[in-house]
Amino acid sequence: MAQRRRSPLVAVCGASEASETEAREAEEVGRLLAGHGAIVVCGGMGGVMAAVARGAASAGGLSIGLLPGGGVSAAAPDVTIALATGMGEMRNALIARCCAAMVAIGGGYGTLSEVGFALRLGRPVVALHSWEVRRPGARRADPAIARADTAAAAVDWVMSKVTAG
Repeated sequence: MAQRRRSPLVAVCGASEASETEAREAEEVGRLLAGHGAIVVCGGMGGVMAAVARGAASAGGLSIGLLPGGGVSAAAPDVTIALATGMGEMRNALIARCCAAMVAIGGGYGTLSEVGFALRLGRPVVALHSWEVRRPGARRADPAIARADTAAAAVDWVMSKVTAG
C-alpha cells in the first residue's frame, strides 16, 4: 500500500500585538503557505497568530493553534484546530518541535524563544522583518536565520526547505 504524503507543518511566529504591517504580512504568509499545501502551526491567539490563521483560512488551508492556557476559548476565530496545552510560554518549544520550518514575523521575546528553539532543533528559519541574532563576539548576524523582505520571498524560501527533503 502506498504511503500517503503528509502536508508539511510550517510554524509562523510573531507578536501577539502586531503592527498593521506585520498583520498584513502574516495574513499573506498564511495565504501563500496554504496555497502550497502547507499546514500553519502557530500560538493560536492574537496578532501575527490570528492574521496567519486568517490568511490560511482565506485560501482554504488549515492552521493549528497551540494555546498557552487550559482552554480553547482564547483561540483566534480562524484557527482550524485549537489545542489547549496548559503550558504557558513553554508551548513555544512544542511549536518549534512539531514544525518542519519556521517563519518569524516581527515579534518580541516570545518570538525570539521560538526562533531559538527552532534553530537548536535544526529547523530552517526565515525572518520577515524579525529578529537578527549575533553569536557572542560576532560582527555579523548569524547566517542560520535567513532574511526575507516580502511574504512571498519568505514562503518561497521556507517551501524550498520543506520540499527538498
